[in-house]
Amino acid sequence: MASYDKAFESYKKALTTAASVAASLMLVRSVVNEVVPYEVREMLFSSFGYLRSHMSSQHTIIVEKKNDGFTNNHIYNAVRMYLATRINTDLQQRLRVSSMDENDKMMISMAEGEEMLDVYEGTEFKWCLICQDNSSDSSNGNGSPNEVSFEVSFHKNHKEKALKSYFPFILATAKDIKAQERTLRIYMTEYSSEWSPIDLHHPSTFDTLAMDQKLKQSIIDDLNRFIKRKDYYKKIGRAWKRGYLLYGPPGTGKSSLIAAMANHLRFDIYDLELTGVNSNSDLRRLLVGMSNRSILVVEDIDCTIDLKQREEGEGHDKSNSTEENKGDDKVTLSGLLNFVDGLWSTSGEERIIVFTTNYKERLDPALLRPGRMDMHIHMGYCTQESFRILANNYHSIDYHDTYPEIEKLIKEVTVTPAEVAEVLMRNDDTDSALHDLVDYLKSKMIETNEIKTEHKEANKQLNEKEDNRDSDQK
Repeated sequence: MASYDKAFESYKKALTTAASVAASLMLVRSVVNEVVPYEVREMLFSSFGYLRSHMSSQHTIIVEKKNDGFTNNHIYNAVRMYLATRINTDLQQRLRVSSMDENDKMMISMAEGEEMLDVYEGTEFKWCLICQDNSSDSSNGNGSPNEVSFEVSFHKNHKEKALKSYFPFILATAKDIKAQERTLRIYMTEYSSEWSPIDLHHPSTFDTLAMDQKLKQSIIDDLNRFIKRKDYYKKIGRAWKRGYLLYGPPGTGKSSLIAAMANHLRFDIYDLELTGVNSNSDLRRLLVGMSNRSILVVEDIDCTIDLKQREEGEGHDKSNSTEENKGDDKVTLSGLLNFVDGLWSTSGEERIIVFTTNYKERLDPALLRPGRMDMHIHMGYCTQESFRILANNYHSIDYHDTYPEIEKLIKEVTVTPAEVAEVLMRNDDTDSALHDLVDYLKSKMIETNEIKTEHKEANKQLNEKEDNRDSDQK
């Protein structure tokens, strides 16, 4: 019993001593905060931190939310976006969920005080989100009420990797994430020399595009190769741009292909209506006003403006008539080509130029040569492969009993993907929609045969008239 009392007295004495020390420390802290200036305290703390860092094998990099307490730190936002893709929701006990508006994607990120481990090229980096309350200092004009920062700790042997490889990787990854998540825009001409944007929400992708798979893959490969060749274009002394000519009958998917290209590259679209541009000067102002990483589109270039005729008229005597004087200020072929392949083509970089036409043979050869239109893509009529893609898009099926008959008819009938898509959309029931397509293709075949018969009869009558005329002359 005596030993128990002795132990209790020792415990009581130790507890009293600890309480006394804690009270003394709190008193010293309050006195230091009142007496010692903020700057001196910061210097002392930094000195202790300096000694601790040299004794420790772990190094730390701090990424503050604000630069100098005022401007936003771009690296902080990049780190936050990057870590949101690496966070393990099963391991983190506390999470932060945020969204800009009701239509924005929800972002899951770290909460204050939480830690997470990221492994980059075999090296471990431990992240922590710190939120420091500086309300007492902010009242004195020092700092902001809350200082938020990320801290990343790692072994001191990997400091060079962290600064020269890991952080650049984070910035590049965040840039790609931002590009993928941002809303694309399509720009239209306004007042002849200004662009007017609206959001682009076209759903077309290469997966849903009804066209030959080999041709589709060749376009994807060409686009992917283009966006990786910045240094290559600089090395060979050419503007970082690429031209595509889409040609074929109406309804074959030219506009859908352009939207798929924009969604694949995450490029904005600039839809240039040449008939709304008054002069080469306005054209130049519009094209220089385009952003990088964009697609310039001139649809139906063969009928939007008679470029070839305007070019031929440029050499005429300007004093011939008032009308010719007015024509001199209009958009010309040389004005367009100067941007596509001339000195003005270097006014921007990472640009795609797309011309579309229903009649390739009507275009001036100067528009078609490599360096201007680098890849010519024929958008043809619906094929068996195109039909299967459309059927899967609209009715989520890979096969149906009507496929053999439909594919046989498609071989014999010229029908556009747009026509097939329209029939498939008319009915939500798959069986009914496909049987409707069979009937439609059969009617197209009958119509085609009737037209062929009429043409044969017309040619026969024409030949008979010519034979009679020849016999009369004899």
